[in-house]
Amino acid sequence: MKLRYFVSAFFIFAFGRFSQAQNTLKTSAKGARYQIVDAHPGDRIKLDNVITFNLTIKTERDSVLMSSYQRGQPFTTQVQPSKTVDDLMDIFPLLAAKDSVRILIPADSLFKGHEQDRPPFLSGKNASVVYLLKIEKVQSLDEAIAEHKAAEAKAKEAAEKLKTEETSRIAKYVAALSPAPKATVSGLYYQVLTPSAKPKPLPGDTLLVNYIGRTLDGKVFDTNLKDEAQKAGVLQPGRPYEAFQFVVKAGQVIPGWDEGFLLLNQGSKARLIIPSKLAYADRGAGNDIPPYSPLVFDVELLSIKPGKHPAVAKKTPVKKASGKKVVKKKISTKKK
Repeated sequence: MKLRYFVSAFFIFAFGRFSQAQNTLKTSAKGARYQIVDAHPGDRIKLDNVITFNLTIKTERDSVLMSSYQRGQPFTTQVQPSKTVDDLMDIFPLLAAKDSVRILIPADSLFKGHEQDRPPFLSGKNASVVYLLKIEKVQSLDEAIAEHKAAEAKAKEAAEKLKTEETSRIAKYVAALSPAPKATVSGLYYQVLTPSAKPKPLPGDTLLVNYIGRTLDGKVFDTNLKDEAQKAGVLQPGRPYEAFQFVVKAGQVIPGWDEGFLLLNQGSKARLIIPSKLAYADRGAGNDIPPYSPLVFDVELLSIKPGKHPAVAKKTPVKKASGKKVVKKKISTKKK
C-alpha cells in the first residue's frame, strides 16, 4: 500500500514539474518558444555585439542533428535585427554571458517556402526542432576587432616559424623511416610498403582507395576506415565509412595525391610524405592542419577504373634526303 502511494506520489510530482516546465516556455517575436534554463547576472546582449556561443540542435526525441561541441569550435556572430525564426536574433538580446536557453523552433516555420526539404521525422503537425544554446562570450564590436587582429598576428608569427622549420622537420621524419623513401623532383616522398606487379593508373583514371591521414607528430586527422577513426577518436557519426573514390589528375584532391598515386601499382600499399606546397600550403585546413604542415598518408590503391586519357600527339615521320639533285623543269608561258 505504501509502495503504491509512493509511486502515485512520484508520478504526480513528476507530472507537476513537467507541466510547470511547459508553462514557463515563453514565445519570442518570431514565434520561437524558449526557456532560460541557467541565468547569470550581467548586461544583456545588445545589437552589434559580437557573441561566441555553443549550439546543439536536436529532435524532440533527443537525436543530435548538429553540435558545435562535436565539431570542436563554437560559433561567433554579430547580433543584428531578426529576420527569420531560426536566426535566433530575437533570442540573443534576452540573454547575458554564460546564460543557457532551450529553444523550440516550429518545423512549419523552419521549412516554410521549401517544404520539399523537410525530413520525415519532422512531418508531425506540431513538430519542433530543439536548440540548446549557451552564450560563452559577449564583446563590443571594437573589442572583437582588436581580438581578431591580435589573433591574426599571433597566427602569422606561428605560420612563419612552421614555414622556416618545415624542410628540417620532413628531413628528420624521413631519416627515421626504413626502407628509405624515394623522393621526387617536387619534394614528395613515397615509401612502398606492399609492392604489386599490377598496372599503374594514368591521368583521368578513377581510383578507389583506403587512406589514413596523419600530421608528422602522428595525430590522425582523417581516415575512411571506421575502425581507425574510432581508435583515433575522430569518428564522425552519420558518415558513411567506405572506400574513397576520385579521378586522378582532375584537381579533385591535393596535388600530393595526384602525383603520389600515379607512382603506385594497383593493389599496393604505400606511405606518402607530402610537403605543404603539395597539400594546403599557407592556408592550412582546420585546427588539425596548421599552415605549412607536411602530411603523411598511409594509402592502399584498391582498384583502377580506366578513364579518358589525354590524347598523345603522333609525331610526323621526317623523310630522309635521297642525296639525288632535283632538277626543276622550266615551264614556258608562251602560247603555241
